[in-house]
Amino acid sequence: MVVSKVRIGMIGTGGISHWHARQLTELGEAEIVAIADPSEVSRNHLVSKHGLQQAKQFADYKKMLEQEELDAVVICSPHTLHFQQVTDALNKGLHVLVEKPMTCTSAEAEKLIETAEKAGKVLQVSYQRHFQPDFMYIQSAIAQGLIGKLTSITASLYQNWKQATTGTWRQVPDLSGGGMLMDSGSHIVDVLLWTTGLTPVEVRTTMHQQGTPVEIDSFTSIRFAEGVIAGLNIVGYAPRWHETYVFCGEQGGIFYDNGKITVHRHGEEPVVPQLPEPTTNQDKSFIDAILGRHEVMVPGTFALKVVQLTEQIYQAAGYRP
Repeated sequence: MVVSKVRIGMIGTGGISHWHARQLTELGEAEIVAIADPSEVSRNHLVSKHGLQQAKQFADYKKMLEQEELDAVVICSPHTLHFQQVTDALNKGLHVLVEKPMTCTSAEAEKLIETAEKAGKVLQVSYQRHFQPDFMYIQSAIAQGLIGKLTSITASLYQNWKQATTGTWRQVPDLSGGGMLMDSGSHIVDVLLWTTGLTPVEVRTTMHQQGTPVEIDSFTSIRFAEGVIAGLNIVGYAPRWHETYVFCGEQGGIFYDNGKITVHRHGEEPVVPQLPEPTTNQDKSFIDAILGRHEVMVPGTFALKVVQLTEQIYQAAGYRP
């Protein structure tokens, strides 16, 4: 049986859309047939870079949804636009892959999950760490009890986010829904929750906006229902990207430093583990889920947990972006 190609429309043609376009054009079962973005320059850049000359262009995504024969959309727009765009696409009977964060509030996230269930369509959120060997290893090792019952975690991201986003929509609260925590920090919250499966119950946080309209640096302590404690440090006023995690358990710890993993177990020599081979990515897994080959790998129900914890952190700081 010949499977016809999944017809994709892209909403938003900024930086991250190029990653999706590259991964989608590598697949024989998907085709980008239309793109939508208010910026003609941005649209043309995506077209020329990825050979999408056959794709129809729209300034307004609603016209694309009305006029094009689509099966699915990939949404790469500013954060606060996600809710309406995902809603409109689902109500048109389309599958949706949406960039992180799924939404900026838990109430909106819950509505999207409900809309997707009613429509019977795939709703996947683009947290790429779920497909990367280092984080796949950490998640599996914790689940298998390699370091015993978890006792504490620290998760930190440093980035020159303040400098890099000056003058962009990411520092406009009406579009970004928040600062560094809502943006790059969302990946770190994702890793914290996905690799451990823990349930946050209490949050205390301190924030600094560093003279910008949004929060830049945040330091948060978290207590989980399972008895574990964690420190989450998201620093947007730094000279470079640096990402670290330490997962401590009753029998040892997993140390991650910019992609390098070391496992230390009490009384044993440290080990650099063999990582699993990557077999898919956020775009391939989205297409495979549409074609019924497996369940949605990063469903809206999981992404809701990331939104909820982000919301809790903002509320604990008394911060309303």
